[in-house]
Formats: sequence, C-alpha cells, structure tokens
Amino acid sequence: MTDEVLAEQIAAQLRRDILRGKFQPGASIKERDNAAEMGVSRTPMREAIRILAKEGLLALRPSRSPIVVQPTFKQVKDAVEVLLALEYLSVELACRNATEEDLAEIRRIHDEFSEKYDLLDPLDLFDIDMAFHKAIVKASHNDTLLVTYRSYLERLWRARYLSAKQKRNRERAIRHHAAILDALEARDPKAAVAAIEQHLGNLAEHIRPVIEMESGSGEQAAG
Repeated sequence: MTDEVLAEQIAAQLRRDILRGKFQPGASIKERDNAAEMGVSRTPMREAIRILAKEGLLALRPSRSPIVVQPTFKQVKDAVEVLLALEYLSVELACRNATEEDLAEIRRIHDEFSEKYDLLDPLDLFDIDMAFHKAIVKASHNDTLLVTYRSYLERLWRARYLSAKQKRNRERAIRHHAAILDALEARDPKAAVAAIEQHLGNLAEHIRPVIEMESGSGEQAAG
C-alpha cells in the first residue's frame, strides 16, 4: 500500500472520529500519539492531517499539534450560501447532461438510502445521503464544478452531519430525494431547482443550533 493511499485511509478514520465526537472542537490531534494508536508511521499520519486541514476540519499551528476547528455561524452560513448555489447549478446541468447510467446510479443510491434508513449507523447513513448529492454533481459532467463542490461539501461535512443527526426524519428525507430524482429523470431543471430549494433552502438555519450550542459549551468550559 502506498503512503498516499494509507494517508487517505487514516484521514477517513480521523474524519469519522471527529464526526462521532471522539475529538471535539478545540481538541488537539497529536501526530505521534494517533500514529501509535493506529499502528502507522508519522509520515502518512502527517499527510492525513494535511488532508483534513485542507477540508477545514483541522487548523494547523506552527510547532504545535493541529486542533479541531470550531467555525462561527457566519463562516458556516457563508459556505452554505456557496454550496446551495453549486447545488442549483448542478441539478440544472444534470438535467441537460446526465446519461442514463448517471440517473440509474442516482436512483440506486436513493433506493439504498430508503431501504437502509432505519438500519444503519447515523454516520453511515449520512455518507449515503452525501453520496446522493455528489452523484448529482458528477452527473453535471462539469469537472470544475465537481472539484469546487467537493471542497465546500467537505468544509461543511461536520456541521451538516451533526444537524442531520439531530433532525432525522425518514419520510421527509426520502420524499425530498424522490422529488429531486423525479425532476432529474424528467429533465426538468425548474422542478429540480425547486426540489433542491425545498430540501436544502433552510440548511443554514438547521445548522445554527449546533454551532451555537458548541460555541456556548466552549465559552462555559473556558469560563
């Protein structure tokens, strides 16, 4: 296994540890300790930390261990506004450019999400949810859009996961995904954008309580 592949695997494990709360905002990620715990060398661990820093999950500090980032609501809201613009553009382009194979893959992910909603761990279910959205962007067949979208999706990964975990609603989530898929299969960009608006239009406000709760907890701990 190459160091690059190993670094990606380590990053995936650290990402899940952060999402599950093993490492809270403000917690330091000690390179040596975590490398020893995972049984890997410090070189791929260092690269994994760089990956997560690029995603916005970790903040690098000179001569000190990186820490888990705690974004402000303003930072999250700004990122959500860009993400939504990318989602709208993605469904419009996907209505025009998606192949039948693309649409079949989006439907496969939707069916998996529906069938496993009550069976999976919340984080595993969230991964499928995000795969649904990434598949739509991929179906736009615009590589620049895909790269930009992934960057903002990664930046909001933790906040969206915590919000989704608190607001689980099987009927709502499946209904919204089905409306998006129906619009894509009908090649109807106006309906697709409306479905995305219904699904994600209030995303920032759904995330707000999570950010404010963590900010309050951090202030209390500091006090």
